[in-house]
Amino acid sequence: MGERSQQELGVSFGVGAYLCWGLFPAFFGLLAFASAGEVLAERILWTLVVALALLAVSGRIGELRRIDGRTWRLAFVASAALSMNWGVYVYGVISHQVVECALGYFINPLVTVAFGVLIFRERLRRIQWAALGLGAAAVVVLTVDYGRPPWIALILACSFATYGLVKKVIKLDALPGLAAEGLAAAPFALIAVIAFAVTGNATFGSSASHTALLMSAGPVTLVPLLLFALAAQRVPLSTMGILQYLTPALQLTWGVAVVHESMPASRWAGFALIWLALGVFTFDAVRRSRRAQVPVAVPEQP
Repeated sequence: MGERSQQELGVSFGVGAYLCWGLFPAFFGLLAFASAGEVLAERILWTLVVALALLAVSGRIGELRRIDGRTWRLAFVASAALSMNWGVYVYGVISHQVVECALGYFINPLVTVAFGVLIFRERLRRIQWAALGLGAAAVVVLTVDYGRPPWIALILACSFATYGLVKKVIKLDALPGLAAEGLAAAPFALIAVIAFAVTGNATFGSSASHTALLMSAGPVTLVPLLLFALAAQRVPLSTMGILQYLTPALQLTWGVAVVHESMPASRWAGFALIWLALGVFTFDAVRRSRRAQVPVAVPEQP
């Protein structure tokens, strides 16, 4: 295939990945029969099962045995951040707070930049400070609107930004990395599953449909990750950086149009400030990327 055909195929893979992530509220909304804790534990375990199966089939299972101690420690940190992200996201969806979940993924790029300043002492240009200022103003507006800080959105954004920071330094491909993170979280997930069963609060095994839905969380999690990996190999990450906003846009649409969550004018104003900040940030990042011919980094989504 020619370079143009490869890029077109890559864009298709990228759109597929972000569409899957954007439609996660539809899937996880079906799991409202279970608690967020049980869904999280089952998702961790079945994602690990599928990841290990794919590694075994592809002959790459040996990569896990070659992971050194430092990488395992980083995988543990990444696993903790990702588990928090997954758990809060599931809670947000099953408690009909999808709009706030979408807000978290709109805020995420700005939080990542803020982490760069606070942790790595990175210096920002004026236009980047302006974007962060607009993002901060949006959080203030939304805090007034909700009558509280948008905790779900902030936890999602901060946990995923933390996960992205760890993924920058961990030396593992997507599939082995996810398997390692799953192995780090598996003991805690197993304890949770046993606790739910012993206390009589488990829904896994209560019916064929409930069991199948909980088990399907594994492949549902892995499919968009694999599509993202295929896309990232074929198209500039600056393009992926633009496509990534498809996910929270779809989630917002689902929350407003399907779940019929409340969206007063003050909340729209807060989202408008976030979109303006993202527009400024994305314009600056793409412009500088083209000048320097350096791709814009885009972390994988959960």
